[in-house]
Amino acid sequence: MNLRVIGLAAVVVFTTLLPLAASAGPAGGPAAGHAAPDAPRAARQAPVIHKSGNGDVRAVEHCGPALTSRDGIEAQTCVLTENGDTWGRTYYRNASGEELRSVLSLMGPGGRTVQSHCAVRDGAEPGSCETPRERTAGKPARYWAVAEFAGSADGTGPLLLRSGSNSAAPSAS
Repeated sequence: MNLRVIGLAAVVVFTTLLPLAASAGPAGGPAAGHAAPDAPRAARQAPVIHKSGNGDVRAVEHCGPALTSRDGIEAQTCVLTENGDTWGRTYYRNASGEELRSVLSLMGPGGRTVQSHCAVRDGAEPGSCETPRERTAGKPARYWAVAEFAGSADGTGPLLLRSGSNSAAPSAS
C-alpha cells in the first residue's frame, strides 16, 4: 500500500478520536471529601462499609451507578444492611426546574417489596429518600432497589429517570 495513504488515514483517525477522549473527563473523578454527603457518587464494584468511631460496622451499602438524565436529575440507588435490617436509599439532585415525585422500591427474596413515595424539591442541593427498614430475610445480596422519578409533583407525569442498585444475585438452579 501507499505509505502516504496510510499516514493520512492515521492522522484522520487520531484527530477524530482525540476530542472524544478529551470529553471523557479526568480518570479519577472528583477528589474525595469534596462532594456533599447526600450527593450521587460514582458506581462502585464492591460494597461500602460504614464504621462507627470505635471501628464497629454500622452499615454495608451496595450501590448501582450514578445516573444523570437530560432533564437535570441525578440519582444513585443503594441497598443498605445493618444489624439484621435491610432498606433502600436513593441519593438525588433535582435541577429540572420543577418539583418531582419519586417512588423507591426495595425488592427482596420471595417477592417481598417495600415502597416509599418521596417529594423531590427543585434545586441544586442533594437529597435522599429511604424505604422503611425491614428484617433481612435470607442473604442481603438478594435485595435490590429501584427509584423512579416522575415529571410532576403528583407522580402522573412522564418517567424522567430510573435508577437501580443493580440486580440481585442470580438464584441457584
